[in-house]
Amino acid sequence: MASTNPEKSYTPGLNTRVIHHGESFAKDTGTVMPPIFPSSTFRHGNPDGFDYTRSGNPNFRILESVLSSLEGCKYSTVFNSGVSAITAIASSLKTGDLILCEENLYGCTIRLFEKVFQKFGLQTKWVDFSDRSSISEINRLKPSMIWIESPTNPLLKVIDLKPVCSVANENQIPVIVDNTFATALLQKPLELGATISLTSTTKYINGHSDALGGAVCTKSLAWHERMKFAQKALGLQPSPFDCWLITRGIKTLPLRFQRQIENSIAIADELAKHPSVKWVKYPFRLDHPQNEIAKKQMLAGGAIVTLSLKANQEDTYSFCKSLQYFTMAESLGGVESLVCHPSTMSHASVDSQTKLKLGIDESLIRLSIGCEDLIDLKKDLSQGLKKLL
Repeated sequence: MASTNPEKSYTPGLNTRVIHHGESFAKDTGTVMPPIFPSSTFRHGNPDGFDYTRSGNPNFRILESVLSSLEGCKYSTVFNSGVSAITAIASSLKTGDLILCEENLYGCTIRLFEKVFQKFGLQTKWVDFSDRSSISEINRLKPSMIWIESPTNPLLKVIDLKPVCSVANENQIPVIVDNTFATALLQKPLELGATISLTSTTKYINGHSDALGGAVCTKSLAWHERMKFAQKALGLQPSPFDCWLITRGIKTLPLRFQRQIENSIAIADELAKHPSVKWVKYPFRLDHPQNEIAKKQMLAGGAIVTLSLKANQEDTYSFCKSLQYFTMAESLGGVESLVCHPSTMSHASVDSQTKLKLGIDESLIRLSIGCEDLIDLKKDLSQGLKKLL
């Protein structure tokens, strides 16, 4: 008989869940924040089943529990970087398998597929999943896996995940969605039919630019077992200290992200009016090509703003270097604002013809909006753009 006690079915709110992580594996101390467990090995027969940190550690398990709660799934596996998480998934495939990829992916994902796994016989095919006709390629090619980012890096294309996942599920093809830009706060790929939601926890989840990490979240026990195997067999485990840092960082994720999103909306609107800017892309702006899809499957537009300047590479670089509060650097998602030149930074490893086809040219800039005061960020961008005039 089902319980009639309302408290039995009550789920705490998101802010509560990311702060109260549950088990600390040190309950007798009364600690509020879990300690760091730097031990490489554990006494045989301990109650929690730990043996060797490469195959599990209390700090891994604490972070995995919080991520599962955030993502709304049963299983999470943490890795030492986002690329390690990608490696773990790709390592489950075999020679001759085909990955059907969204054409606009993170540059390091492309490099990993085409310059590492290709040597072992893994094949890739690239399509524009923002074009609904591309879904027919799933039935035609019958790939072993489908790989998507949404929003994409750096062009912020938004893919309608539900129809892609629907066709893939009919054919029993796993769908991997890199959810780094949105996080589970704004978008839940697993609820839309994806097999795996992948996140670089280096970015928004940690939020302080001081730790590397990656995570794979899934509702599938079979995929969870593959990920745990890869974590151990390939040595892709994170450090306990990084997991501790990320567990600390995730506690403020909703607060940080709310501020970053508010800043991003205002900055995108401001930049769109400037005479030195060709165009601005932000998923929740009405002029974004997939604005309706974004508003259907995301709760907000995120904290990345991509723009194209009326400038050559030299002037674009000068603009980036002239900024005071936007540090020109790789990565994104931290409390501090960053500016990236994708063509020569995040996507430097992508061949020039592919970049040209996608629109990743010398005038393209990606802004990761931080938590600074909005007026300071606006003034900083304004003084940089004024020099272009």
